[in-house]
Amino acid sequence: MKFTEHLSAHITPEWRKQYIIYEELKTMLYSAVEEAPSAELTEPEIVTRHIVNFDDHFFQQCDQELKKINTFFSEKMAEATRKFAMLQSELKASLDASSHSKTGLNKARKMLTGGVPARKLQDLKLAFSEFYLSLILLQNYQNLNFTGFRKILKKHDKLLKTDRGAKWRAEHVETSHFYTNKDIDRLIKETESTVTNEMESGNRQRAMKRLRVPPLGEQQSPWTTFKLGLFSGAFGILFVTAILSIILGSPRDDWSTIFQLYRGPFLLILFIFLMGVNVYGWRSSGVNHVLIFELDPRHHLSEQHLMELAAIFGVIWALSLLGLLFSEKLSIPAYYCPVSMAVVMIIFLVNPVSTTSMIY
Repeated sequence: MKFTEHLSAHITPEWRKQYIIYEELKTMLYSAVEEAPSAELTEPEIVTRHIVNFDDHFFQQCDQELKKINTFFSEKMAEATRKFAMLQSELKASLDASSHSKTGLNKARKMLTGGVPARKLQDLKLAFSEFYLSLILLQNYQNLNFTGFRKILKKHDKLLKTDRGAKWRAEHVETSHFYTNKDIDRLIKETESTVTNEMESGNRQRAMKRLRVPPLGEQQSPWTTFKLGLFSGAFGILFVTAILSIILGSPRDDWSTIFQLYRGPFLLILFIFLMGVNVYGWRSSGVNHVLIFELDPRHHLSEQHLMELAAIFGVIWALSLLGLLFSEKLSIPAYYCPVSMAVVMIIFLVNPVSTTSMIY
C-alpha cells in the first residue's frame, strides 16, 4: 500500500491534520533533493553542507510535530480514563438501582444515585459502544502516527542516502510517550470485559457485535454496487420509454395535472441522488462528513446506498408514469398509479424494519 493511501484511511480530523503534515514533510524532502547542488559539478563539501542544513530544519520540524502528537495523545488518554471511570460508576449505580427497584426500595435507590434517576441500561450500552469506538480511533491514531514517522524517515534516508532518519526515529519516536504508552490497550480490554460480563451476561460474541467498529476504509459491498447498477439501468430504460411514449403517444388534455402529480416525486428522487453525489465528493476529497454532521459512525448511508435508493424510487416513479400513460390498455383507473406510487414511497421511507440494503 502506498504511503498516502495507508495514512488517508483514518477518519478523525486530528489525523487529517497529521496526514497533511506528513505530506508537507514529504514535499520538503523532494524539494531538498531537487535543489541540492549536483555532486558532479560541485565540491562534495558544498553538497554535504546543503544536506546538513536541510536536516537541521527537517528534524526540527519533526520534533515539533512529535511534541504536538505526544501532547494530544496524553490529553485524549486522560480524557478517556476519566470517561471510563464515569461510565463504570454510572453502570454500577444503574445496576444497583435496578436491583433495588425490583424490591420496591425507591428510597435506597435515590440515596444510591444521589437523587438523580439512573440511566437506562440501553443508554449505557450505547455509551459504552461509542466510548469503545473512540478508544479504537485513538489506538489507530497512535499506530498510524508511528507508521507515518517510520515511512517519512525511511524516505528521508532513501532520498538523501543517509541513516540519520533511522537513528532519529530510534532515539525520539520509539521512546516517545505516544508510542510507548500501552494504557489504551488496557482500556480496550477492560471495556470489552465490562460490556461482556455486566451487560451481556458473559456472552462475548454478542458483546463484540455491539462494540464492532466499522472498517476505516469503508469498502462498499459488491452486492450494493450490483444493485445500484441494476436499478440505475432499469430506471434509464424506463425513463426513455416514458419519454418516447409521451412524444409518440396519443394526445391528452390532462398533461398539466400529470406534470403536477409527478414533478414532486421526481424532485425528491433528484434530491436523494444529488445527496449521494455530494457524499461521494466529500469522501473523495477527504472531507469527514460523518463527524461534521454528527452521523452515527457505525450506521450511516454511503453514497452508493443513497444512489441506490434514488434509483429504486426512480424505477417506481417511471413504472407509475407508464401505468398512467397506458391505463386504458391495462384497464386500470388512470389516477390509481400516482396514488400507488406515493403510498409505496411513503411506506418505504417510514419502514422501521431493517429489511432493505439501505439500512444497516
